[in-house]
Amino acid sequence: MRTHAQAVVIGGGVVGCSILYHLAKLGWTEVVLLERDELTSGSTWHAAANIHGLHDATNISRLQHYTMQLYKELEAETGQSCGVFQPGSLYLAQTEARDHQLRLQEAKARRYGMNFHEITRDEAERLHPLADFDGVRRIMYEPDGGNVDPSGVTNAYALGARQRGAEIHRFTPVTGTEQQPDGTWIVRTAKGEIRTPWVVNAAGLWAREVAAMAGVDLPLLPTEHQYFVTETIPQIAGMERRLPSLADRDGEYYLRQEGKGLLVGAYERDMRFWAEDGTPQDFGHELFADDLERIEENMMRAIDRVPTLESAGIKRVINGPMIWSPDASALFGPVPERRGYFACCGIIPGFSQNGGLGRLAAEWMVEGEPSLDLFGWDLARFGPWATKDFTKARVRDQYAHRFAIHFPGEEREAGRPVRTRPAYEMQREMGAKFGLNYGWEHPLYFDADTPDSAGFTRQPWWESVGREARMVRERAGILDISNFAKTRVAGPGAEDWLNALLANRMPREVGRSCLAPLIGKRGGVAGDFTVTRLGQEEFWVIGAGAAERFHQRFFAEVPRPAGTTVESLTEAVCGFNVAGPRARDLLAPLTDADLSNAAFPFFRSRRITVAGIDCVAIRVSFTGELGWELHCAAGDQVALYTALLEAGRAVGAGPAGSRALMSLRLEKGYGSWGRDYSPEYRPQESGLDGLIRRDKDFLNKPAWEAVADAPPREVLRLLEIDATEADASGGEPVFLPDGTPAGQVSSGGYGYHVDSSLALAYLAPELAGPGDVVHIAILGRPHAARVLAEPPFDPKGLRLRDRAAEMEPAQ
Repeated sequence: MRTHAQAVVIGGGVVGCSILYHLAKLGWTEVVLLERDELTSGSTWHAAANIHGLHDATNISRLQHYTMQLYKELEAETGQSCGVFQPGSLYLAQTEARDHQLRLQEAKARRYGMNFHEITRDEAERLHPLADFDGVRRIMYEPDGGNVDPSGVTNAYALGARQRGAEIHRFTPVTGTEQQPDGTWIVRTAKGEIRTPWVVNAAGLWAREVAAMAGVDLPLLPTEHQYFVTETIPQIAGMERRLPSLADRDGEYYLRQEGKGLLVGAYERDMRFWAEDGTPQDFGHELFADDLERIEENMMRAIDRVPTLESAGIKRVINGPMIWSPDASALFGPVPERRGYFACCGIIPGFSQNGGLGRLAAEWMVEGEPSLDLFGWDLARFGPWATKDFTKARVRDQYAHRFAIHFPGEEREAGRPVRTRPAYEMQREMGAKFGLNYGWEHPLYFDADTPDSAGFTRQPWWESVGREARMVRERAGILDISNFAKTRVAGPGAEDWLNALLANRMPREVGRSCLAPLIGKRGGVAGDFTVTRLGQEEFWVIGAGAAERFHQRFFAEVPRPAGTTVESLTEAVCGFNVAGPRARDLLAPLTDADLSNAAFPFFRSRRITVAGIDCVAIRVSFTGELGWELHCAAGDQVALYTALLEAGRAVGAGPAGSRALMSLRLEKGYGSWGRDYSPEYRPQESGLDGLIRRDKDFLNKPAWEAVADAPPREVLRLLEIDATEADASGGEPVFLPDGTPAGQVSSGGYGYHVDSSLALAYLAPELAGPGDVVHIAILGRPHAARVLAEPPFDPKGLRLRDRAAEMEPAQ
């Protein structure tokens, strides 16, 4: 066994073997995989191993498509059969919402050249003569759908990795992982030790235990999961071809051919947890006792769809464990607090995703960053607030609603609240409906009589949000911005450290602010921040709250000068944005500070007292209106909120939520990190290149320089859409009127003040001129959209700077 390796992968399931293979394929041949038992132990060996390419998240569809295409290449390369069967998959829509979902997925498939299309009932009956398609309103067909052999795939990855020089050691449990002072790791086993810069936790059912060795807590929990295989069915035995699988998500089961019978699996509402306090070390290829009564309702729906199931005997039942994250998506990426510790755990559809995850994991370690933005799967989306109780509640909800549609903007209640601010109860009594942002509850809108809901079409709260947005535009609004990530950088080296981190030059004058991008390893936009200089040696850095842990990785890469501290204020400090044409009138009675344009210009900051409360005030507003951000100690939040609301009554102002904020920023064409800005897109593509300073060094500057002068592949543009029942939300593909793919929406919504459906989208440069017409696939149907020459609201920024006398007539 090697004593030194470029990476050590812990776990010999399909995911671990895929990561090992892809590391070797990218040139890291001195890599080792350690497996406590035999390859495929745990969950891999008993998986149903279905493969499908479609997912609501575009990049996950691309990842799954790569995985499906890889299997036959892997067979050809290694000579090891992967047991690939691809008779296709039929996707059935029984409800209007499922119809919308499948049409949207079909449009995304066309955008990326994937084969997924609608077929008629007659065609479906020819493909699957045993199925009864009554009650089905739409059928989509994926010709590449099917299943693989779990052991064959795992062994093919293992063989391919070995052929490139990788080592695999079975029956070699890891007994310890210890980080050394230089950041490298020692991985301990009974057979010896290995020193490595990268430890990869792909331990599946044992991921929690392996993580604990490194002092890492992963929010994961195993459950039981059942499927059964029937005896031979005569109609199938007499066929000369294989039946396509059925994806009847509204029926809450999955069904495909297995041998000469059928395989049926279900995610039942009456689910069961397993090994809550830790996976037994001696567990390997065992199964649990059958309990088919729990999935009886699901089975009956499957029988209704395929009547021959009713008389088929059951050949065997598989009831085995799976391990879940709180949102049923992978925990993927380097642990921010442990340099060189990579996790890839909690993968549910492992045989649809293992290849893509293996490739992207290898890219992250070898090249510094994955080629696709997977922030939605980055383990940094969870923090210590994702407790065992929260994880259990969310896993229960995710398992029991595995096939439910995840609508845009959906907020699930399971496990909440976890983290609340002092004003939470006050806001709840005011009728606030809350969303979840990195564990924090934050107001979406205020309307006691209109429950929150989610769907592809405009929801009942649509007008409630509109009232708030119009209030801000016409008078003023008070928006809770406490969930913004806030970092205080202080000390004699604060300015130098920030200049070495961020691409813009830090403000040199106390009381000034700037916008500053963070550049990723491939030259893309890894973050965007507002940086305020509050003192000679003190700066506040404000960014996306959901990305605070994600950005810690980048902060850790820049050495801190002696005496310089970097401190998170996100928990200790709350805040409100007071915005609107009457924002100054609202604030003036509460403070002695001079809020005039001359004394307090746009993009300036200072410490002031508001209603007797010490605040950091920054004159900036994501709404595009005259406004101030007011940041106070968390203990003062209720008092400040009370004073602002009371003063607001005099000018017709009141509380507004984050959904109104999203509408207001779209009217100004403001991008948002995690939606419109991401590491996949370069500054010149996102419109942020004007904030990059070529005459200074900053993190990943060489990567940016390598692409800085390259023509943009796509450019971010604001579009106005002809839409009346639904708006874009993000991820919708964009086409030319003739059907040629043209780009993709990054975010969208309704502009209540300008009375238009709006979207920000990345478009091919030659198609992004003002007035150019494209089609956006909202609800999967083409909706005409025009590229705007400028934002529809206050394009010159006069309202933002309070230069009302220069305003053009209202639009």
